Amino acid sequence: MKNIDGKRILVTGGAGFLGSHLCERLLENGHEVLCVDNFYTGRKSNISHLLNNPKFELIRHDICFPLFVEVDEIYNLACPASPIHYQNDPVQTVKTSVHGAINMLGLAKRINAKIFQASTSEVYGEPEVHPQTESYWGHVNPVGLRSCYDEGKRCAETLFFDYHRQYGLQIKVARIFNTYGPRMHPNDGRVVSNFIMQALKGEDITIYGEGNQTRSFCYVDDLLEGFVQFMDHSGNEPGPMNLGNPTEVTILELAEQILKLTKSSSKLAFKALPSDDPSQRQPDISKAIEHLSWQPKVSWEEGLVKTIESYRSAYGSILDLR
Repeated sequence: MKNIDGKRILVTGGAGFLGSHLCERLLENGHEVLCVDNFYTGRKSNISHLLNNPKFELIRHDICFPLFVEVDEIYNLACPASPIHYQNDPVQTVKTSVHGAINMLGLAKRINAKIFQASTSEVYGEPEVHPQTESYWGHVNPVGLRSCYDEGKRCAETLFFDYHRQYGLQIKVARIFNTYGPRMHPNDGRVVSNFIMQALKGEDITIYGEGNQTRSFCYVDDLLEGFVQFMDHSGNEPGPMNLGNPTEVTILELAEQILKLTKSSSKLAFKALPSDDPSQRQPDISKAIEHLSWQPKVSWEEGLVKTIESYRSAYGSILDLR
């Protein structure tokens, strides 16, 4: 159903994996979209099909610097989200999370706009509580290789809630669990994209440890439905709110399923676990069910089939598609 509000909505990180899908979704709902991205990890190809839409506008900008625009709502998604990218420039990662949050919150305060923060399940660190509930404070290494992302996002949450308490700013803080789907960067180091690309190329599937660590994978369409419902929710619930798929699978099970769906001849290759790699990750989504009546609908296999086909279509010319 089309939204008749006709809001003007800013999406930072709008040329990224999640951001580009969100821009599409908001345009479909009848809104004007201002996409902001510095293209550190975002790609123009993700939004090229939107450039001729009169309701879509693109600005190349780094949110570590102030931005002066007039909008009704802000979705703050800007930040590298894969270990390869955020560990490549950890200082910039922290700046994007912290300075970026300060700048976007300052903008929201000035124009009295509702603002959404794309936080992460990584704020839970190596969890001592399973599944993870929003009331759990986490178990995070503050000086490790992943700290630039984990602690940057934790600090951003602090800023959002302080602006909410001190200035009465309308905020929505969502903690995103592992999400996958079309337009994931093929070399971003995340497990779904890694396994699919390796399988389609006929390369060994790289599994760290014994593959017993678990993750919960949410298809991108389901996650975006949660974003929009949370942002549009008329109640005063600011979050944080877990958004993800509570179905837990091991990394080994994921690899075997992708091998099956791609009909690949790739073999499994086991390597040492990287530093601070969490052993478990599963959301408790009771809060989202209670407040939004939201829960994922796309099955694991259905989502993987769609993602694999999108990779075949996008990268078939460079893949060994035997």
